[in-house]
Amino acid sequence: EYLVSKGAKVILCSHLGRPDGKADPAYSLAPVAKELSAQMNQDVLFSDDDEVVGDKTKQMVESFKKSNQSVMLLQNVRYRPEEEKNDPAFAKELASLADIFVMDAFGASHRAHASTVGVADYLPAYGGLLIEREIKYLLEVLDQPERPMTVIIGGKKVSDKIGLIENVMDKADYILIGGAMAFTFAKAMGYSVGKSIVEDDKLDLAARIMENAKTSRAKLLLPVDITGSTEFSNDTPKGEYPINAIPAEIMGLDIGAETILNYSEVILKSKTIVLNGPMGVFEMSNYENGTRSIVQAIADSDSISIIGGGDSAAAIKQFGLEDRMTHVSTGGGASLEMLEGKVLPGVKIIL
Repeated sequence: EYLVSKGAKVILCSHLGRPDGKADPAYSLAPVAKELSAQMNQDVLFSDDDEVVGDKTKQMVESFKKSNQSVMLLQNVRYRPEEEKNDPAFAKELASLADIFVMDAFGASHRAHASTVGVADYLPAYGGLLIEREIKYLLEVLDQPERPMTVIIGGKKVSDKIGLIENVMDKADYILIGGAMAFTFAKAMGYSVGKSIVEDDKLDLAARIMENAKTSRAKLLLPVDITGSTEFSNDTPKGEYPINAIPAEIMGLDIGAETILNYSEVILKSKTIVLNGPMGVFEMSNYENGTRSIVQAIADSDSISIIGGGDSAAAIKQFGLEDRMTHVSTGGGASLEMLEGKVLPGVKIIL
């Protein structure tokens, strides 16, 4: 809309799913063109070209340039195997259609593909409005945060979040751990964790993190109690147990009431908060309380709140709190990598 308001003609390209480098009607962007037309209240041209930049598209672009229409959408760039290989020839084909490249696909910016990175070798490249916002909150705010800064990390695996933990250890004031990854820490402390998910090959890693936390800026907080059941099910009876005394038959599925109080106390005094990962199996109503309570505390806090990761964004949406967060990142893997301190290929080209 911004580009069109400035008199530009916009050719959009994107991917959908994983069609494995070949045309597949199940992954056509035709429905996207239809919905975009409705959203923009104007006709969006769609080039239903299995080659993406074949003769059909080239002819349509020439007509488009002379027409009074403003927006055109190409077919799924992943119909071409060259896309994910960042093939220079395909990138050049895409670039041949336009004068300027605007990179605004933050969710794909951690992938060096032809349409996210390669095109920049042939056209002047700029970041879009979304990329600008993501950089502002995931890079600039975290570089000089208002303090106290609290980073809340959940999810299944310590191994998935080790880069994030290590990157924020000397930047944050508090790190709060939740989700199944907490049980790897608990077992590393010598506690019995029952049937809870544990990465046994990462116990040394968890122990190292806890040891490093003793001398880092951030205070590392772990759950003191959990909610669990005998089965991974919403239908079996649940109970609360101390983290250091989980019965052998119990599987931990959420953080407990005392942990919620401890974490909420930290959250409510924080000025910058980053959430990456849920506190439990929030998709099941019996085990959503931990995640719900934590995101509610974030919403109630007087903080800059940054939500990164697909599961975190889904939880915020599930609990209807999107409008009360400062920034909900559109990138799952991309936001995690940026929070880890990595320079993303699709961001590097416009910095």
